[in-house]
Amino acid sequence: MNFFIHTTGCKANQWDSYVISGNLESAGLTRSAMSLADIIIIDACTLTDGAERDIRRFINQSRRENEKAKIIIAGCHGQVYPERSFGADLILGQAEKFRITDFLDKKGVFVSERTQLSLEKCAVDTLPAGKTRFFLKIQDGCDKFCSYCVVPFARGKPRSRPVREILEALASLEKKGIKEVVLTGIEIASYRDRASNTDLKNLLGLLETSVTPERIRISSIDPLYIDGEFVEIIADSKKITESFHIPLQSGSDTILEKMGRRYNHAYINDITTNIQNRIRGAGIGMDVIVGFPGEDEGLFEETYRFLESAPIYYLHVFPYAPRQGTAAFSMAGGVPESAKKQRVRRLKALDVEKRLAFYRQFAGKEEVIIPEGKLYKGLFMRGYTGNYIPVYIPYQKNLENKLVMVKIKEIEEGLLLGEVKK
Repeated sequence: MNFFIHTTGCKANQWDSYVISGNLESAGLTRSAMSLADIIIIDACTLTDGAERDIRRFINQSRRENEKAKIIIAGCHGQVYPERSFGADLILGQAEKFRITDFLDKKGVFVSERTQLSLEKCAVDTLPAGKTRFFLKIQDGCDKFCSYCVVPFARGKPRSRPVREILEALASLEKKGIKEVVLTGIEIASYRDRASNTDLKNLLGLLETSVTPERIRISSIDPLYIDGEFVEIIADSKKITESFHIPLQSGSDTILEKMGRRYNHAYINDITTNIQNRIRGAGIGMDVIVGFPGEDEGLFEETYRFLESAPIYYLHVFPYAPRQGTAAFSMAGGVPESAKKQRVRRLKALDVEKRLAFYRQFAGKEEVIIPEGKLYKGLFMRGYTGNYIPVYIPYQKNLENKLVMVKIKEIEEGLLLGEVKK
């Protein structure tokens, strides 16, 4: 039996798809092209309306290309909105998606209560080889219940992978030639292996002297966790990259309070200033939501001005999407879609300015990148620096997936160009 798996959404979903694929292959199924698959699986995000549109679009494409295949929606969307099948044959929740073989002869909806969810097991020998960057899920779940966010309903309460399993996985990935691992999860700041009383800071300390890929990157992390001790750990590390992705969400204290975020813009200013003072050239990115209920033009301008002056590198900008079941779903003061789009455009333009300004700081400097195999414009290969700058160099096949010293030369058509140091 053949299967095809399509993943949408966050990096945690990418990990989940690795595990699902490994489980299916261990059970004797074969990965194939979508047109040849007997089952088509969508490991589906449900964070926004756009995520749901992606599900519908993919199911329609699947039906056109392979009308005989059984279509399965699995994961976050199935967990939260099992009634929204969009024509799929089978809906599986978070626990069930790791046991797909138990449901291949069934149709309908199979979803466990979110309070019953546990962290999935993964055999390290099923992890893929040959990738430049790999996303290792060390934690799942969140209990913050921010007013706009459906994730706690989709992922359940926080639970963490034991330290022993993480070290085994990292050693396996290093042996398979993977050069960079991104530690990811839903709320990795809540990581805790209770059996060994190890939190995230303790774990990062252990990784420094353990067998791991040469680079370790940390995914999005709660700004309240980024205290002086955490910054010092990153600054002193020989493995952990100097990049920070902060889910800010708003630069307006009024909106942050309505969102249920537990900090203000002054706190964010303090931590970003501390990062830059302690780690020169650190790459700081931020998530921002625009058009939250009650965000008038004045409150949006507060966010814009804050981001304009912040010592950051890039922005990920999202229009607010009301999600049924969240506290914000019934809030008054909805923002017109036209206003959301205009605000997204403004912040995306600011993002371009921020990126170019950050790139210019590194012109003429030497940095280490890990080139990837994909070709750009038929001429270049791309690799990322420790602070997450994409550098494009002339294509050379023998450089793929190696740590390479490059000299950054110039910016051309928005691309940061470099040359390999001899």
